[in-house]
Amino acid sequence: MFTSQGPTLRELTVQALSSIEHGYDLLAPKFDHTPFRTPDRMLDAVAETLRPLGPFGSGLDVCCGTGAGTRVLRPLCRERVTGVDFSAGMLVAARESADGESQVPALSWVRADARALPFAPAFDLAVSFGAFGHFLPSERPALFAGVHRALRPGGLFAFPVGAPPLRRHPLYWTLLGFDVAMRVRNLLWRPTFVMYYRTFPLGGVREDLARAGFTVALHPLEEFGRRPDGSPNWRLVVARKPV
Repeated sequence: MFTSQGPTLRELTVQALSSIEHGYDLLAPKFDHTPFRTPDRMLDAVAETLRPLGPFGSGLDVCCGTGAGTRVLRPLCRERVTGVDFSAGMLVAARESADGESQVPALSWVRADARALPFAPAFDLAVSFGAFGHFLPSERPALFAGVHRALRPGGLFAFPVGAPPLRRHPLYWTLLGFDVAMRVRNLLWRPTFVMYYRTFPLGGVREDLARAGFTVALHPLEEFGRRPDGSPNWRLVVARKPV
């Protein structure tokens, strides 16, 4: 799974026994060489789906990590792009990866907890990739409310969501086993490290987005094919703040 440039098993173990923030501070220099970084294929599919919904002035990458999501925002936004994350190490890596690139639109980085975003309505498009497993279901309302508050009227909040694997598929049991192991770890060890793969069901997410004030549309990401029943393997959730 990992390249020679990625973290060692020992480094991953130390990270997994740390808090989320400190764990990502440790992992940041090698994060882009792990399977945890959102693949370019996904980023490109999301960008293509969002392009007809623009143009956009300013963009916000929520839980930006090393800045992969800014690859989606920068071609779509004319004014500025902001990445926000609570790991200082990830923000350093994001800033370094952007050094030397054209700074059009303007690019900035903010350290903050996504559950308490410090932004007034200033953005037209917000995206997030691969971070929602770090939020318990009880924390989603605060997360979505903060994004809603940060968007201008008519602004969009977009993120991909995969269909749950079928019970007969090995991935189903892999994800179930991972979540069980994390729950046991968090019962026995402090600080906790919240990372679950089965706590972000589309139905509950849509309800929480609606309660936060969004109207929600789903766009199939055809790049990733469809399941035997015809439903897409991946959807782009596009939540709009009403005008």
